Amino acid sequence: MSKNNPVVFIADAFAHQIAGGGELNNQNLIELLRQNGETVVEINSQGAVAGFIEAHADSSFIVANFVGLSEHARTALLNKHYLIYEHDHKYIKSRNPADFPDYEAPADEIINGDFYKNAQKVICQSQFHEDIVKKNLKLTNIINVGGNLWASDILEFLLALSKTTKEDKCSVMLSDNWHKNTTGAVKFCKAKNLPYELIRPAPYKQFLTALGNNNKLVFLPQTPETLSRIVVEARMMGMSTITNQHLGAIKEKWFQYKGETLVDIMKEKRVEILNTVKEILDGK
Repeated sequence: MSKNNPVVFIADAFAHQIAGGGELNNQNLIELLRQNGETVVEINSQGAVAGFIEAHADSSFIVANFVGLSEHARTALLNKHYLIYEHDHKYIKSRNPADFPDYEAPADEIINGDFYKNAQKVICQSQFHEDIVKKNLKLTNIINVGGNLWASDILEFLLALSKTTKEDKCSVMLSDNWHKNTTGAVKFCKAKNLPYELIRPAPYKQFLTALGNNNKLVFLPQTPETLSRIVVEARMMGMSTITNQHLGAIKEKWFQYKGETLVDIMKEKRVEILNTVKEILDGK
């Protein structure tokens, strides 16, 4: 990774456009790379046309969500130096491995195979995530970084929230995304006679404050979560979590921890994940 050439970061959306978990993770990686002295060029996948990629042929590329990346652009990247920072399951037509037994799709449901195969590495966010990707793509360039990235100030904010007095109530994220399964979480709370509060979309710190005001989180997604930032955030705030088996986070060794211990682990991940990405971009 030469500092004479920028790192080109391709994504469907960035954090200033959509405040999603993947976008927040990407933004933190971009900031860490810049703090390390790298020049990072951000471009939406829809704008990363083949001509743009060829004009940056000497650069290293990080490809995050790439639904908007054209077939011509993906083809142009095949002989370039790029890594894929995988946030969901764009190698399956439905993007939902839970549609298939043991999360393994039949061969005719697999897409973008060459794009994954030619990447220097495909970065996964949990062992659960890595296992599913390997099961479907049968590739050896897939790795697990076992966590996500949070800004230092957000980690301190989560630590402070872990020390606040909490209501004996369940937080349920209100989401229009069917796979986040707000309806299922509400039904669970009602069936178990658990008091609950719907946590509405809000600016990030305001959302975390509302989420962490209660002592439990109920989150029952219908598609495999590569990690699940909201569940890790809840744990860092000292909350108990009620989930299903579709979460990568719950299978990581550090998931047993809460509060300050888990915050410290995620601080270490900022260094670990950055170093992993740098090594890949350097061709190691």
